[in-house]
Amino acid sequence: MIEKLQSQVAMYEDYVHTGNDILDIILKEKSELSREKKIALSVTVDLNGMEFIEPLDISTIFGNGLDNAIEASEKLPEEQRAILVKAGRVRNFFFVLIENNCLPENKNTKSRTAKQDDFLHGFGISNMKKAAEKYGGQLTTKCENGKFTLKILIPIP
Repeated sequence: MIEKLQSQVAMYEDYVHTGNDILDIILKEKSELSREKKIALSVTVDLNGMEFIEPLDISTIFGNGLDNAIEASEKLPEEQRAILVKAGRVRNFFFVLIENNCLPENKNTKSRTAKQDDFLHGFGISNMKKAAEKYGGQLTTKCENGKFTLKILIPIP
């Protein structure tokens, strides 16, 4: 009975209200997945006033970003599994930060993906970049000292 109650409470813990229904669903799903995989996920997102970004682009940015962070986190010992997501307005820009711990970068891996099946994989970051550029924004990534950082900056019209 205690486990059932804890499971029901956890469903409410996973809920983040961002001001965007589609993003709320994505974050709920990724929160549940993170919890199952023993990944600490911290989310602070406010999309109020960002209606100019199309739902598909919101899905592309946050869905791919979180999928990549979860996949990288799974490769780490449990005590190192952590993802930070922040997004909102900073002055006249919409800002997205997705940060996670990762294994040291291997310079010998394929440039697009580390997965065996590179025919269907390795398009997430390039699709996120296209989504940002569609609004005159930019995407940058950095991997150093065991931390991967993805930043998106989009001017608010």
